[in-house]
Amino acid sequence: MNGSLSYKIREEIEKKELDFLSPYAAKSALSRGRAKEEMRCPIRTDFQRDKDRIIHSKAFRRLKHKTQVFFSPTNDHYRTRMTHTLEVSQIARTIARALDLNEDLAEAVSLGHDLGHTPFGHSGEEVLNEIMPEGFRHSEHSVRVVTTIENLNLTQETIDGIKNHSGSLKIESPAFTLEGKIVKLSDKIAYINHDIDDAIRAGIIKESDLPEDCTSYFSLDRSERITKMLVDIIENSKGKDRISMSEETFFYLDKLRTWMFSNVYTNHIAKHEENKVYGIIRALFEFYERELESHVKDGSEESLKRTVCDYIAGMTDRYAIQKYKEIFIPQSIQNSHSDEFLFTLAEINGLVLN
Repeated sequence: MNGSLSYKIREEIEKKELDFLSPYAAKSALSRGRAKEEMRCPIRTDFQRDKDRIIHSKAFRRLKHKTQVFFSPTNDHYRTRMTHTLEVSQIARTIARALDLNEDLAEAVSLGHDLGHTPFGHSGEEVLNEIMPEGFRHSEHSVRVVTTIENLNLTQETIDGIKNHSGSLKIESPAFTLEGKIVKLSDKIAYINHDIDDAIRAGIIKESDLPEDCTSYFSLDRSERITKMLVDIIENSKGKDRISMSEETFFYLDKLRTWMFSNVYTNHIAKHEENKVYGIIRALFEFYERELESHVKDGSEESLKRTVCDYIAGMTDRYAIQKYKEIFIPQSIQNSHSDEFLFTLAEINGLVLN
């Protein structure tokens, strides 16, 4: 295949988007661009390229060993942060396709939305939020991962969707594309439904515990619940410049989500190891802060804390546990892992090392 024909492939895809997607869809040919200009791919659109860069990133690979709800599960059937991400992507793509929006952009945002999540899920996030003077939010850190730590040079549309994927269900995503707004809803639909599965599997709740009016409206079957939610969003958003659902569906979705927070996410059985998580994250942070201080010749306290935060936030559950054991529990030296990336992050954050 010669070069001119390759370029024709991308241009044909871009033309199809312009001709057939909704007038409210994001078009890759009209993208707001990247922070650093670069040569266009001969085959893929810019949003397809974003998706591929995220999949090939180190942060994406680490999601398979990061907690969704249950800490370091040994049962392979519990969701991890990666399987959650894939389920969000599937839901977002389904909605985008049905609404004639840009499926590639919806997928790119979905795949990147949790790249900045900490080890041990939201428990790890809460600890870093307490430690960092400016706080810590995984959505903002996901942006930091793709713009600074791994420097994927994604399009503004993808970065904006990642940044604005979290927050209250009652507040519309401020993302400037409908695809970004879809991901916020898809994230919540995914975790509410798959966390019900995992909580039942863990014996924390039974099907009969779920609010009867919610299951009567949506169904006890996960597939039927998700389908009803998606059909409602599609019917209420088709041909419109916003993503919305009916008042009735929103009421029961919000009620089910509130019930999950009260009965699963803060359940003492699900969170009985949470105090240990606080201890591990705090101990690691204090250790690496002292360790880095001993190597820094010049740099601000803010940059030092940011470096340690970047390092710990990027850890998987098992790596954080392994480092805690190496540092605080005597063991054979051959089991140690290098902290070289800590010093790479220090240089990224402008610290001058000895």
